[in-house]
Amino acid sequence: METIVPIKGKVKYKITLDPGVWIFDDRKVDLNTYFMQQQSAGSDLEDYTKSISKHWDREIMEGAVYPPTLKTEVKFQKEKVLTGTFGIPFKSFLENSEPDKDANTVVIECGSNEQVKLPIDEASAVILGFSKNGKPLKEDGPLHVYYHDGSNQGNPIKNVTGFTIE
Repeated sequence: METIVPIKGKVKYKITLDPGVWIFDDRKVDLNTYFMQQQSAGSDLEDYTKSISKHWDREIMEGAVYPPTLKTEVKFQKEKVLTGTFGIPFKSFLENSEPDKDANTVVIECGSNEQVKLPIDEASAVILGFSKNGKPLKEDGPLHVYYHDGSNQGNPIKNVTGFTIE
């Protein structure tokens, strides 16, 4: 099984995705809780500002030293990475490939020459699952595709081998 997934077709830049490194990406989401939460349409700048504010508040209240609670938080985060089920939004990858102005469809290529076609605006909202219980998706991966509303959460699109922009 190939673990590199290309984005090709009517794009300015052909991109290859490597799900093996996404475990370290800050954009990853926990698929066990992601679809249960009400998603807000916040911007990246807003999210960054909130995280910096939280950090600043902690330093003001507790000082710049690392309190014992911070050490346990780090341990919890490390354990979560090793046992979690994660995905990552497809939108940034699609935007970085810069689809042509006349492109309107994303074809999700699956094993055995199967294809799923989605309008480009709907495809930009999907979540790419890359890890289950701390392990990469080797048997039916390397990626699973989940619709933004979680409607296919129990039965995602599996064996994803590439994306073609038409």
